Amino acid sequence: MSMLGIDLGTGSVKCAVVDASGQVLASASQTYRVSSPQPGWAESDPLEWLSATRAAVKRALANSNETPTSVGFSGQMHGVVVVGKDLKPLRSAILWADGRATKEAGRMAGDLGVESLSRLGSPAVPGFAATTLAWLKQHEPKVLERASHVLQSKDWLRVALGGEIATDPSDASGTLLFDVGAGQWSEEALDWCGIDPALLPPVRASQSAGGNVRLDGHDLMSAIGGADTACVVSGLGLVAGQGFIAVGSGSQTVRVLERPDFDQSLSTHTFALVGDPGAGWYRIGAVQNAGLSLTTALNWFSSNVDEATCALAKGIRDDDPIFVPYIAGERTPFMNANLRGSWHGLSLGTDRAAMLRSILVGVAQAVALGTTGVVNTGVSMPRPTPLVGGGTHDPLFRQLLADTTGLTLAIMDAPDAAVIGAALLGAGRTSVPVPAGFSDVVVPNKEAMERLRVLREIMIQKVMEQEHS
Repeated sequence: MSMLGIDLGTGSVKCAVVDASGQVLASASQTYRVSSPQPGWAESDPLEWLSATRAAVKRALANSNETPTSVGFSGQMHGVVVVGKDLKPLRSAILWADGRATKEAGRMAGDLGVESLSRLGSPAVPGFAATTLAWLKQHEPKVLERASHVLQSKDWLRVALGGEIATDPSDASGTLLFDVGAGQWSEEALDWCGIDPALLPPVRASQSAGGNVRLDGHDLMSAIGGADTACVVSGLGLVAGQGFIAVGSGSQTVRVLERPDFDQSLSTHTFALVGDPGAGWYRIGAVQNAGLSLTTALNWFSSNVDEATCALAKGIRDDDPIFVPYIAGERTPFMNANLRGSWHGLSLGTDRAAMLRSILVGVAQAVALGTTGVVNTGVSMPRPTPLVGGGTHDPLFRQLLADTTGLTLAIMDAPDAAVIGAALLGAGRTSVPVPAGFSDVVVPNKEAMERLRVLREIMIQKVMEQEHS
């Protein structure tokens, strides 16, 4: 028996044929555009998601000797797809990285307060469904007047392929419209947002049937699916007390919780795992500026990761500049969409290698602050802590991450965890039967840890100065 998994990311979709043990038999991916019609905006055309998914599924199935019998979905969180009665998008999807609803986020924070927001699992930030919908109600009211449903990304994709209208607890918990502990839509949040509750889909178990979908000439029974990070937890086979650090375009520090303890500091997020409502929860420190900031900054120098790691191999110097990597605002721990990047400590002696080295260090420091944000809520990270993601392949950068976080890191070769988790949901399962193993362990260097801690304090100070300027 084999299953198909579809992971709808921010810039690409990945499709994989997965066997009953959770092994990938064949896979393919396809990119699509993220547009920014105005500074700080982030949108995508859902029809491009649909076209890319069909193309990727076609290639994955062509490379597989098995025909899957079911399909599960994983998807980027928080964004909004508004559809009409014909289930076609009424406008481009507004994504998690969108910052247009900053004013609405500030208003939500003031109106609801810490206690209510903590039950919704997150601080009030732009890019989440509640604040985005409040912006649409103010600036594009005719869109909401014509709306039949408001869907998350993976849910729209499933519906567009012929599936049923529904969502699951893991995606619902990332909307700021869902009572994470109670496992249901929040009347208080909906009242604040001012939208008709009928626009929201019913919440069903992630592994429950989502209707038949048609892909590459095959009729497959689908499952509702789950949010991408929750599907990674499933694909790695993690249980309460375990967790991981992922570094890709962004970075996530995840700790699976024993119970739905909410973060009253509102510096992290508390989301639901895949499964039935109330099946489990996880704490996440979400960092927007990892690979996103790294790639952008290296492009300013017409450079690449190879050149930057060569500069890092020469060693961090005392007179290296400090790079604040928050070019796109930041979530954990600052929760400030208006933060911007900067360099500090530039001198006549600063050379190209120092600038490139500082970019890597700045990104690693952002990852460390995301991890600290999670630990400061009273939970501990597992030791060793699994490290996953496309940004973790270089040994020098792995060591830098260990030195900045102060954690012993277990390197896991698990690039397909989200799509595996999605495929398992298609078969009615919420966890891989055999948890992933690790290939190496990286131990932090105590001397480097202290040196980087001092630099991190300076970076925090510069961020605070920016926030109060």
